[in-house]
Order: sequence, then C-alpha cells, then structure tokens
Amino acid sequence: MPKKKVGIFIDAGNLWSSYIEMGKVLDFQKLNGYIESKFEVEMFKTFYYVAYPKEGTREKEDIDRLHKFCTFLKKGLGYVVVKKELKTIFLRDQEGELVYDESGEPKSREKGNFDVEITMDALRYSSSYDVAVFFTGDSDFLPLVSYLRNLKQSKKVYVFSTKGCVSHELRTGADSYFDLHNCAEIHGNDLVHRKNSP
Repeated sequence: MPKKKVGIFIDAGNLWSSYIEMGKVLDFQKLNGYIESKFEVEMFKTFYYVAYPKEGTREKEDIDRLHKFCTFLKKGLGYVVVKKELKTIFLRDQEGELVYDESGEPKSREKGNFDVEITMDALRYSSSYDVAVFFTGDSDFLPLVSYLRNLKQSKKVYVFSTKGCVSHELRTGADSYFDLHNCAEIHGNDLVHRKNSP
C-alpha cells in the first residue's frame, strides 16, 4: 500500500513568535524528513509564507539575507515560497484620527498576513495530499482545519506551534497538536535577535 502524501504549510510570521518563545529557530533541512518519518508519509509539497520589509525600512543586508534564505528554501530544498511585502498600517484613535508618537511621527505597525493564501493553497491542492501539517497557532485557521477534517476524503490535520503562540481553538480543533519545544530533532541554532527581525 502506497504511503499517504503530506502537505506542509508554514506561516513564517507566526512561527517567528514561536522562535522568540523557544530561543531557537527550526532546521528546515531536517523538517521534511522529520515529518515524513513521524507520520509515515511521503512529501507532496512544503509551502513557506513570508512577508518581507519594504526597501529602505531595514538594513539592506537584512533584506538580502531574507531573500537569500527564501532562495535556499526554494532552490535548495524544493519548497514553494510565497512572499509579499509587509504593509504599513497607521494607528488611529476611536475618532479615526492618526495617533502620533512623542517625536510627532504617526504611529504605525507592520502587517504581513497570509491567512487567505494559506487557505487557498490548502484547498486548491487538497486532492493531492492526505495529511496537512500547519506550522502556525493562529485561530483564524480553525475553519480551514475543520473543513479539511470533514471532507468526504477527510484529511488528518496536525498543528505545530508553541504554548504561548497557539490558540486553544486550533490546538483542540486539529487531530493532534505538537509543541515545538518537544521537537528537538528539528531545532536549529539559537535565535540571534536583531532589531526589526521578520
């Protein structure tokens, strides 16, 4: 009997929060083999979703480093890398007026949400895999997880995150939840904090 196929969906922004909690990054060279072995499956595809900063908002070498990493994932490891530029959102008060900091600059935050892209890919390719693995803790994915589990050709759905980054709904809505703290086989280097890391 042929092995079941697995699709892996990695939300890099959410995973970054887990890195901070763990103090470690993942070793992506080991990830696919680890998943194949753990669930006795073979690879369909691994998708990596990452937002990158606008030119001029970070040091050039930091932006170049991110693009090189994405090229390594794509060309070196065969991942499907989905990138888009971070959006700057200006903060407003209850009356809709811009909020300013002490120096008179409008307050803002960056956002790089991939909920729609991840959902579309998980649905678009759902006939090509039997097992879905999500590296995220975002509760927005609960409807997707429930849908995949309730298809006529239902999927097994596993979620990897950390305790402080996973929603209760997603943790209990999947077939199983795995805390990345307990996945030492795929731990990489210690996290090196840089200002404004992605």
